[in-house]
Amino acid sequence: MTTPRFALVATTIVVIASLSLAADKLPPPADRKIDFAKDVRPLLEKHCWKCHGAEKQESGLRLDSRAALLKGGDIGQVIAAEDSERSKLILLVSGTDPQTVMPPDGPQLKPAEVGILRAWIDQGCVWPDGDAPKETKNTHWAYQPIRRVAPPAVKKSDWVRNPIDQFVLAELEKRGISPSPEADRSTLIRRLNLDLLGLPPTIEEVDTFVNDSRPNAYEDLVDRLLKSPHFGERWGRHWLDMARYADSDGYEKDNPRPDAFRWRDWVIDAINNDLPFDQFTVEQIAGDLLPNTTAMQKLATAFHRQTLTNTEGGTDKEQWRVEACFDRTETTGAVWLGLTVGCARCHSHKYDAISQREYYQLFAAYNNGDEETAVVPKSPEEVAAYAKTKAAHDAEVSDVTVKLRAEQAKLGEAFAAWETKAQVALADSTAQPLKLHALDGLKVESDGNVKFAAQKDGSFLASGPNPNSAVYTITGKTTVAGVSALRLDVLPDNSLPAKGPGRVAHGNFVLSEMTIEVSPTADFANARKLEFAGAKADFEQADKPWRAIDVIDGKVDTGWAVAPQYGKEHWAIFALKEPLALDGSAFVRVQLRQLYGQQHTIGRFKLSLQTGIEPSITLPENVQKLLAIKLDQRSAEQKQQLLDYYSSLDAATKTLVKQLDDLKKKEPPKPELTVRVILQRAKDPRKTFVLRRGEFLEPLTEQEVVPAAFSTLPPMKPRDEKSTMADRLDLARWLVSPDNPLTSRVTVNHIWRQLFGRGIVASVNDFGIRGEKPSHPELLDWLAVSFRDGDKTAQPWSRKALLKLIVTSATYRQASRHRPELLDVDPQNTLLARQNRLRVEAEIVRDLSLDVGGLLSKKIGGPSVFPALPAGITDLSYAGNFKWTNSTGEDRNRRGMYTFFKRTAPHPNLTTFDCPDANLTCVERRASNTPLQALITLNNETFLEASQAFAKRLLSQPASDDAARLTQAFRLCLARTPSDRELHQLTDLLSVNREFYRAHQDDAKKLNGSITISGVSPDETAAWIATARILLNLDEFITRE
Repeated sequence: MTTPRFALVATTIVVIASLSLAADKLPPPADRKIDFAKDVRPLLEKHCWKCHGAEKQESGLRLDSRAALLKGGDIGQVIAAEDSERSKLILLVSGTDPQTVMPPDGPQLKPAEVGILRAWIDQGCVWPDGDAPKETKNTHWAYQPIRRVAPPAVKKSDWVRNPIDQFVLAELEKRGISPSPEADRSTLIRRLNLDLLGLPPTIEEVDTFVNDSRPNAYEDLVDRLLKSPHFGERWGRHWLDMARYADSDGYEKDNPRPDAFRWRDWVIDAINNDLPFDQFTVEQIAGDLLPNTTAMQKLATAFHRQTLTNTEGGTDKEQWRVEACFDRTETTGAVWLGLTVGCARCHSHKYDAISQREYYQLFAAYNNGDEETAVVPKSPEEVAAYAKTKAAHDAEVSDVTVKLRAEQAKLGEAFAAWETKAQVALADSTAQPLKLHALDGLKVESDGNVKFAAQKDGSFLASGPNPNSAVYTITGKTTVAGVSALRLDVLPDNSLPAKGPGRVAHGNFVLSEMTIEVSPTADFANARKLEFAGAKADFEQADKPWRAIDVIDGKVDTGWAVAPQYGKEHWAIFALKEPLALDGSAFVRVQLRQLYGQQHTIGRFKLSLQTGIEPSITLPENVQKLLAIKLDQRSAEQKQQLLDYYSSLDAATKTLVKQLDDLKKKEPPKPELTVRVILQRAKDPRKTFVLRRGEFLEPLTEQEVVPAAFSTLPPMKPRDEKSTMADRLDLARWLVSPDNPLTSRVTVNHIWRQLFGRGIVASVNDFGIRGEKPSHPELLDWLAVSFRDGDKTAQPWSRKALLKLIVTSATYRQASRHRPELLDVDPQNTLLARQNRLRVEAEIVRDLSLDVGGLLSKKIGGPSVFPALPAGITDLSYAGNFKWTNSTGEDRNRRGMYTFFKRTAPHPNLTTFDCPDANLTCVERRASNTPLQALITLNNETFLEASQAFAKRLLSQPASDDAARLTQAFRLCLARTPSDRELHQLTDLLSVNREFYRAHQDDAKKLNGSITISGVSPDETAAWIATARILLNLDEFITRE
């Protein structure tokens, strides 16, 4: 076996021996000035630091600082000062000797990359970061406690509006840079409107602000915008990106989620109400686990129901449940911790201190949260409307109830007498139990040559011809006294169609009427007809209905039937009005009249006499139970229920009872809907194991884990001291714990990025080792503390307070004009010497055009809508399980955030302007610039309609001349007055358009579409539409300055 030391010595000998031989084989040095950060650092990080960095130093060699590099390792120095040809490092990475090539695993350096290293060494190994070694996983800045830092002193203190400016200005002054002047007021109000509401200001609002000289005018404007209900829409849309919100499941089936919007409404409401971010977090991650949880807190957990759902045939439900838990785990890591947690799903993180075991500790918190259905209120407007309607309905019910009680009070002694009689009958039923008796000498006859065969169980089976209608006559003798009812059993039989019990093809029958007679003689010369009091059956056909009670109503067009319960045994009991009193014996004749027609006759039946008392025929079961309670033991409610029942038997109160019943049936339904949410598994909790390479079928059963935090962060403790295991609620509270150094930093950075286009930490999605360091670390911590702890004027975790703090700073209020003198010093504007120009998001691009055209609906919340799609898209992407039907009226022009979002086929206007696909969390939208974007805003149906409406708006308003009208148009679009040059260009453009459309009347009519304006010719209308279209396609129009 070769020992490491022997291998090291051997390598040294080989390297020394090879130096003189390999020089002519080396790639030449790069012939240019080498930049360490751009050229060298990426090569060292990619090829060297894994084995020769902060975590590991193979052969005692460390290459992540200049001092360590020059020091060398066990093989001595690897760098010869300014002489790459004699540097061992170059020989090792060049691959000239296959026995010693580095790195031994992974891709080798290309000749050009070796040339870069050679030139860097020859130029003196310039390392701008000095000798500071690379951060280790445990010393990384983001894992350190948040520091309470005092704002630094600055020279130009008159520029400072709040402490944010002190941190920014201090860095600028170190470099001798002055901040930019404040933007003009027109720019400021448009900037604020777009940032806080995503809507442009009106001309009136601009004029009011521009002409308001009060010192607090700007702050008042900020306060007004923060109170706007559209604020929740704007900042809710940012949160929907992080939540991967969509209106469909995703994957191949991509079924719609029609009620998903209710969670979107919850987000808008929560942000409008400035729900503290810690509570906002807890309710979305674990609202179902809060004490006395509400329906809205359960609804909040739909944040993690936004995962994709695979409903394809043959899928393994457990596989996709686990996939959903993966997504929830990784989304939590990205949104709250700013870490690329997903890298540790299959193996320990290569850079950050997240082991695979720790990944599954976080995963464990979600492993027992299942997707369930929760009933939640609809929109606040619908709830308010329901409350009004319900109050009116309740008042009407109360009025009828008062009248009914007055009538019931008149019943008095009659009710008491009925109650006594009913209790006696109930007692008799106990003393006289039910018994069944067969008739002696039983015989069955019928017209139409129907034959009957007696069966062993006492039943009769019909055979022979099946007439259209039939009457079965059953006779026999009895000596049983006190017969109280007849029982008819209809029975299945294999000889009958569909096994019966009827003889028609489908097995049904209709018994229209039944009669019973008794006689002292067999010839029934002195027969006496008995009356029935009631009837019931085990099953009754519901469609007409066909009920047992209809057999004794004296009508031949009603009766008892049993569809669709064919091929089964059924029974009906017909109660006599008075028990049969016998002195000796009597002959009995019963007729079963089947007059419906169409051969609906009975195939097999059994008739029995019943003795005993069965109050349930005349008294409902609930009334029997009430009567069984002693009078002095009944509650007021029970007494009223008995009185209500008796009243229903009294002619004087029947009308009121029916009126009350009808009212109760018309009670307005609660405005509720069902939403899929995450609820904690009620029983049989799952165990969580590390999964080998993230494969759900390969749990490492020897590595069971429970919910816990990453080792680099403060511990996650169960809230219940008696519990040994944390859960989702503990996770949620840990995320927003004052001890957690990440959540407040990450959240502040998200908000900062939305307002400046770049985070204080530029890598918004990665606060880990591979992420960017904060440009202003002290400012980040100061903001994180302010956000987390609040102050005398702001509650802790207030989103609105943080936004107000930032947008009222001088830093935010700077002009965004480009400064060429800073291009070399600060090309990315990292130091914030000016504001940044930002293209608005996809939804806002559309909203701005519709708003200027006067088309935009500003209705808030509610179901998603279906604006027009480009031709062919509906046939291609909405031809299966879901049809896209264009919305009409107000819904056609709702704000873009309400557009129905189908994951496999999102609206192309949104995706073209970089709207995320909602398959994964998105904490930062990127803005591209493509020709297709211009083609959409020029030619798409929605934007054409906006241009038409904009032109109609301009031509419908009084104006002294073209210049006044064009100035109005310019101000509507950009909130500022055009310069003389801009107005001159617009005037020329309008003239060119007029000339063209006068000569091309057909083109004018085509462009105008359905737009007509009284007193304005088609060519003039078209000229203004074409001009309006250009204004709506200005870069400045879709840019936040």
